[in-house]
Amino acid sequence: MTRSSAKRLIVFNHKGGVGKTTLGINIAAALGALGKRVLLVDADPQCNLTSYLLESNVVDDLLDNSDQPNGSTIWSAVKPLVEGSGDVRIVDPIEMSTPNLYLLPGDLRLSEFEAELSELWAACFQRKIRGFRGTSALSALVNSVAEKTKIDFVIYDSGPNIGPLTRVVLLDSDYFIIPAACDLFSVRALKTLGLTLAGWIREWGMIFKVAPDGLYLIPGKPKFLGYLPQRFRVYRGQVILGQAGYLSLIDKHIYSDIVTTLRELDPTLAEGTMNHFRLGQVKDFGSLAPASQTQGVPFQDVDGGHANMASQARTVFSQIAQKIVERTTPA
Repeated sequence: MTRSSAKRLIVFNHKGGVGKTTLGINIAAALGALGKRVLLVDADPQCNLTSYLLESNVVDDLLDNSDQPNGSTIWSAVKPLVEGSGDVRIVDPIEMSTPNLYLLPGDLRLSEFEAELSELWAACFQRKIRGFRGTSALSALVNSVAEKTKIDFVIYDSGPNIGPLTRVVLLDSDYFIIPAACDLFSVRALKTLGLTLAGWIREWGMIFKVAPDGLYLIPGKPKFLGYLPQRFRVYRGQVILGQAGYLSLIDKHIYSDIVTTLRELDPTLAEGTMNHFRLGQVKDFGSLAPASQTQGVPFQDVDGGHANMASQARTVFSQIAQKIVERTTPA
């Protein structure tokens, strides 16, 4: 199997409450508006992305039938491998109403796949074929769907943790983006994130070297694309005083805890200046966020008295999407 040409991204921070699912949806919609076909992959057992975009009755039906032969969630795809009855089964993505967006739905039972991934990771060190295939199973699914659907960008959504499922998703990504809220906990989380990711890349590098020839494997070298300070409040055109200081702190720790850590491991994993790494910034859009969740659409498509805010959001995310396209396109 040859790896698809689709660029795989993840918006990730293991600290909860930073709005990574919301960011992923809005970045995907902005890329779609630029004519790029985007596959959203809900690799979170909590199914937040799926629940955001689909009506409750649709989600319930997906989960109720995911064990059936015609199941269409990610669990439906990896179940044969987890149970030892076969290889990954390809499922079709759901085409969304937002142009150029497709969804691979999550599933509560992905927690079972995550439990299995710990053993599969260990099996890789023993050069067991099942370990390599299992560790790369989700990647293989995404690869097949991306090829079939002619996807330009894949955006992963994962849980707010640094568990085995998050590990394989990050290592399958070509690029990662860090969202950071303007608070102390987000700043502190950056150090853990940098060290953890570097450790995963190092470990997979050892596994990759001993892997038998001819296997489809996750690449294991995600590049730092940039970061997005967000959820800060603006008054009369200025960031409010209590949060302004955190913007400079985030800049500082992104460099020391992410950029420097990755460059020590491999300079190609974090190339660019600090201005290059800041992809933009996303202010607190107030009532637009809950309205977006209620309507199950990106910020740009929210209606019902939110036209001004939706227009502002469209501009912000369009600029971010343009940078992503530019920086992921070979010169």
